[in-house]
Amino acid sequence: MTFPDKPYFSLEDPDIRMAAEADPRSFLAQMKEGGILDEIQRLPLLLSYVQGMVDASGKRGQFILTGSHQPQLHEAISQSFSGRTAVLALWPFSLHEVRLYNPVPDVFDLIHRGFYPRLHGENLEPRRFFNAYLQTYVERDVRALIQLRELSLFQKFLTLLAGRVGQVVNLASLGNDVGASAPTIRNWISVLKASYIVFELPPFFENIQKRVIKSSKIYFTDVGLAAFLLGIHTAEQASRDPLRGNLYENLVIADIVKSALNRGIRPEIYFFRDSHGNEIDLLIREKGALIPVEIKSAATFSTEFIKRVEWFHALHIRRVMPGAVLYNGEQSFNIRDIRVINPLHVEDTWQALAPPE
Repeated sequence: MTFPDKPYFSLEDPDIRMAAEADPRSFLAQMKEGGILDEIQRLPLLLSYVQGMVDASGKRGQFILTGSHQPQLHEAISQSFSGRTAVLALWPFSLHEVRLYNPVPDVFDLIHRGFYPRLHGENLEPRRFFNAYLQTYVERDVRALIQLRELSLFQKFLTLLAGRVGQVVNLASLGNDVGASAPTIRNWISVLKASYIVFELPPFFENIQKRVIKSSKIYFTDVGLAAFLLGIHTAEQASRDPLRGNLYENLVIADIVKSALNRGIRPEIYFFRDSHGNEIDLLIREKGALIPVEIKSAATFSTEFIKRVEWFHALHIRRVMPGAVLYNGEQSFNIRDIRVINPLHVEDTWQALAPPE
């Protein structure tokens, strides 16, 4: 456990929340040297008292305040601790962290199981976990953010969005399928982003003369949730699903983000597609350089995999690195300076791709 010497209290527990609300000073007196307060957004009034303790002591790092409901948490903390906090986004496990529980994971088992810590630490059954997770998220968190007339409509939206993972989302088309307006769909996607259910991969079009796609792609923060929404409940299903390539791409890109965030780096990542359909799955901008990355779920390498990377080089954009192909095969090698690697076989995907120091 991180910070094992600090007392821990979850404000999700009604008894603890009641005690803290009834007498905040006595409650916090148990944490004279600080502590961990989980689900702090459940009792925002406590923050003023924590602020008083922090100001009085002058010590740094006394309290760790956590919460699963990000928008409310950010609002509560920004009002009480402006300029005195470090805010960290805690994503699900990275591939590196999962290997602490399963040294040789199967990629399609990871797609259907996902990366939430409890699934691996407690060996929970993914189908039950995600069913309960979604019910809690929709019933509690979503209701707190937007007015939903029909929960079933939002759940339908989630499922249809999972079917578009790794794709540029057409709001009007998705709205027609869901039965909601494009502005409503845009608002719902914003809610999913704010609560760390999905993230966007924006297009890269800086200094490119050709006409390019300028809409973002959507990925799920946890690929296991996307798989669950698609009705994928086994590794075998994941390996045969028509969207296996998209889900594998989701897993890889999410891990690159997690690996960067775990190093304290907010990654600059994009995709590129021109009006003729030529595309690079991922562009990483780091230290002034661009790294083109192609992502393939196939276990057998083909020279076709590097053609898009070479095509991108031919655009003669400044400071483009040789790039990489990430695939599901056993061998790692270089071909015409392009690295070919399996992300499950490297210690850290961000470190494997970023320019050297």
